[in-house]
Amino acid sequence: MTDMHAPVTHEQNDPELIGHLGQVHPMMETRGLAPSLSALIELRASQINQCAYCVNMHVTEARKAGVPQEKLDKVIVWRHTNTFDDAERAVLAWTEALTKLDHHTDYASLRGTLRQHFSEHEITIITTDIAMINMWNRIQVSKH
Repeated sequence: MTDMHAPVTHEQNDPELIGHLGQVHPMMETRGLAPSLSALIELRASQINQCAYCVNMHVTEARKAGVPQEKLDKVIVWRHTNTFDDAERAVLAWTEALTKLDHHTDYASLRGTLRQHFSEHEITIITTDIAMINMWNRIQVSKH
């Protein structure tokens, strides 16, 4: 008999479905998204979503991708520091906008800023990365 309060083990309940979802990230890597930028996206979204497991994982990945410790220390307060370049700031703003949905957000302005630094294709990959980490955060948080 299952404990009514035990976490649901999604990866055991439907390994094929979860496995297919897991194939998206490797596809993004082959499309040129810099691992350091992906790590910042995934770390910031995981912080917002309060997924400790994912924050730990993405800090480790960020270090492997060469993200300096100063950036890791300041990603949570990126708006209040000059540690991040304009492209990273655009991506962090887009990450926050797509993670904390708010009908007052000016998505057009954010897209305009992204277009100053990234191609349309790169914006698609960045947006997909944000969407995927938000999905994984929610799957993981569902186990809390």
